[in-house]
Amino acid sequence: MTSRLDGKVALITGASSGIGAATAFHFAEIGAQLALTGRNKEALEKTVKICKEKGYVGEPLVIIADLEKEEDTSNVIDSTINHFHRLDILVNNAGILVNGSIENTSLSDYDRQMNINVRSIFHITSLATPHLIASKGNIVNVSSVTGLRSFPNVNAYCISKSALDQMTRCTALELASKGVRVNAVNPGVIKTDVHLRSGMSEEKYAAYLKHCEETHALGRYGEPKEVAFVIAFLSSEAASFITGATIPVDGGRHAMCPR
Repeated sequence: MTSRLDGKVALITGASSGIGAATAFHFAEIGAQLALTGRNKEALEKTVKICKEKGYVGEPLVIIADLEKEEDTSNVIDSTINHFHRLDILVNNAGILVNGSIENTSLSDYDRQMNINVRSIFHITSLATPHLIASKGNIVNVSSVTGLRSFPNVNAYCISKSALDQMTRCTALELASKGVRVNAVNPGVIKTDVHLRSGMSEEKYAAYLKHCEETHALGRYGEPKEVAFVIAFLSSEAASFITGATIPVDGGRHAMCPR
């Protein structure tokens, strides 16, 4: 059995860049119908362009939204259902990285981290759940190796991802009897722009990627498509007996204790 998604309607949040965009590209290749959401219209249009180059037939549904806003989150689900009349796959990818320790993370930074990485996912998942029950669909949350292991100086981020892992397991148990599977992927360092958006300089980011040779057992950082492939697997019938799992896609980093 292959990880095809022919005819399945997939909603991908944070689809304008990084893992979200790579997931959209791969889903386009394997037959999914796409609803793509993010805050950056121009970046989402680039994602759509590449999806078409990958063989997507027609036009993906594009929804500009800030998932911190409850009305935007509700509109994402309503627009998807109004357009496709069903939802089979929810990929909760949207998230941010806030740097800081217990000594210097402000409450406003903590709240923003938790609102985007946990609260918005809880909200969109709750709104999507009736439609996923109807389709016997599934959810894939994009977490992090920081949900599995502890790291200094990204305290609120680690808290948010460990909370997302627990949400994944709890929701999986709640929806299992209704035929809905819920899983998470836990990437290590993936070459996206999330660290640069968090305030890291180009020079420090280059050094950070170089350091991955020591902090990842496979001796390198990952590419977004490598996470997208696992998301596609979990979303497909090939993973029909997997739920409540948090799967590292991290080159072995979760099994190490590097600093």
